[in-house]
Amino acid sequence: MSATVSCYGALLQAVFLFSQSEIDQNMANNKTTGSKAATAASKTLQSNSTGAKSKTAAASTLSQTGAPKKQTSAPAASAASKVLQDSRTSAQSKTAAASALAQAKGKKK
Repeated sequence: MSATVSCYGALLQAVFLFSQSEIDQNMANNKTTGSKAATAASKTLQSNSTGAKSKTAAASTLSQTGAPKKQTSAPAASAASKVLQDSRTSAQSKTAAASALAQAKGKKK
């Protein structure tokens, strides 16, 4: 199980670094939510034990399914970042949060 956790952690770090690289380059973000992330977001929203930050990130992820011009807002990106950093958060909530963060707006320079 620790190998799975390490692998998942490395994947999340790669998603974060990839997202940060895009933000730093101030590129247009035309990503949409994939089916795996949409399913994770849906399950996160339906769960009674999921926290508000996880639900915010999941809602943002789900709203971007099939919408390449929609991007994650700053408050939703902040919530997604906190979800990814919280060790108590489930894998499906982290999947939804990673997708939301990957679709965040770029910072203006």
